[in-house]
Amino acid sequence: MRQRKALIVFAILCSILCLVIFLPFQKVFAFTETRTVHPILHYIPLTTEETFQIRYTHSIHKSDVLEHYRYIGGKRIQMVGMEYEDLAIGMPSNAEENQIFTERNGKYYLQFDNEIIDNFTIFIGDLDLDLVLIYEHYEYDLKKDLQRGSSYLFEVKRLSLYEQWKGVRMR
Repeated sequence: MRQRKALIVFAILCSILCLVIFLPFQKVFAFTETRTVHPILHYIPLTTEETFQIRYTHSIHKSDVLEHYRYIGGKRIQMVGMEYEDLAIGMPSNAEENQIFTERNGKYYLQFDNEIIDNFTIFIGDLDLDLVLIYEHYEYDLKKDLQRGSSYLFEVKRLSLYEQWKGVRMR
């Protein structure tokens, strides 16, 4: 009888331990390498702040572009807008449907009304130009933390402790 109770307690403790280790609870920005057999997951833990930015130097006209995002509904990403200085190749010079294009003090602003996506792919170029993710007033240098010349699927997701141990936390 005593062994049976001990076995039941042991089984309950093992079940609780498995839940703690394998239940996804930590919300993160996840960068999962694409085009590889064994992808490595890099992640940034999230707090209550829902907005973030990606700043990069445009490879042709060498000026900064700042994209503004918000994650909504737990896992979806909303592109809020972008600001830039040049209308050269690759940069919008007017607004399309559900967008607002303005120019103030030599900068161009493109605001999006309802651009919501689940994820996007980001390519880490091999040029010595800036590419940073800004979250909670901290800049994560993506060219330092991720492999140049590789593509990564960017998404907001929940990770278990096990997935966090297997992945690489970005600092």
